[in-house]
Amino acid sequence: MKLDVLAIAAHPDDIEITCGGLMMKMADMGKITGILDLTEGEMGTLGTPATRRQEAEEAGRMLGLAVRENLRLPDSELEPTVDNRKKIAAVIRTYKPQTIILPYKHKQRHPDHRMASVLGYDACYLAGLAKAKIPGDPHRPHKIIYASSFLDAPHSFFVDITDQFERKKQAVAAYKSQFTNAEQPRLIFKPGHDIFTLMETFHRKYGVEVDCRFAEAFWMAEPILLDDPTIQPVRSI
Repeated sequence: MKLDVLAIAAHPDDIEITCGGLMMKMADMGKITGILDLTEGEMGTLGTPATRRQEAEEAGRMLGLAVRENLRLPDSELEPTVDNRKKIAAVIRTYKPQTIILPYKHKQRHPDHRMASVLGYDACYLAGLAKAKIPGDPHRPHKIIYASSFLDAPHSFFVDITDQFERKKQAVAAYKSQFTNAEQPRLIFKPGHDIFTLMETFHRKYGVEVDCRFAEAFWMAEPILLDDPTIQPVRSI
């Protein structure tokens, strides 16, 4: 199976929170999508690996994923080792995605989020080396984008997720161990609200910037090339 989009993140629920709307939108458009979770989030205060596996499976169905894998690397101990890069590169070679979504690597509270971005980028390069001792045929994704919602980041573009927003909330809510009647998330997410208030606040803010109701934010390292700049939907004046 070849994927159009593969999102890579440190923990189950990371993708749902940061770019679940885009993942749903791609599936709605007929794109084949998948997620690679690097750890099971076993160091988290709430939940267990077993419950989080079940929650991730349910959330994945809501996202319309074709595949979801977990490398079960040690939570809170992600390191930029050659072995870790090879494990991720092997998954990239298996599914040959054209687009990879990674966490924005700057200004991350959790070190695993930052390291997932570094490992993911390095694995994309390694997966394309013909002589690399990794299972599968060489493959290098065409585009890497970074989920930058909720961060003080120089966003490159926004995606209208108005049609997906309510379903995105349901996918996040599938992680009942993390977000049901729990005070702990209020200590994590700015401005001290629960995750659903946070999503409502930020996605509405991004939507205002691009003249839609709800949007997610993304960053790219490369310039954006336009064939026709006269048809951009966002007005200047």
